[in-house]
Amino acid sequence: MTILLPTTLCLAAAAALINFWLAIRCGQVRMKEKINIGTGGSDLMERRMRAQLNFAENTPWVLALIAAIELAGKGGGGLAIVGAVYMAARVAHGFGMDGGSLEKGRGIGVMVTMLTQLGLAVVAVLVATERM
Repeated sequence: MTILLPTTLCLAAAAALINFWLAIRCGQVRMKEKINIGTGGSDLMERRMRAQLNFAENTPWVLALIAAIELAGKGGGGLAIVGAVYMAARVAHGFGMDGGSLEKGRGIGVMVTMLTQLGLAVVAVLVATERM
C-alpha cells in the first residue's frame, strides 16, 4: 500500500494533538476560574484562547502548502523538517502565551510561523512555475 501524502498525514496528526492540548489548557482555566462562556475577564483565559485561535488561524495554511508541495512531488525530507519545526514552535507559542518565564516562546512561535508560511509560499510558487 502506498500512502499518497505521508508527511502531510503525520503533520496533520501532530496538529490535531497540539490543538487538543491547547483546548485542554483552555478547559483547565475554565474549570479553575468557573468561566462558562468567553474569557470571564480572566487574562489567562484570554491568553490561552488566543493561543488556540492563533494556531487554528495559521496551521491550515501551513498544512495546505505542505500538502500541495508534497503532492507535486517536491520538498522531500526537508518538508518534514520544516513541518516539525513549525509544530514545535507552535507548542512554544502556546506556553509563551501564558507569559512569565516562558514568554520568549511566544515570539519564537510567531517568528517561526511567519517564516514557515512565507518560505512555503515561495516554494509553492517556484514549484507551480516549474522553477523548482
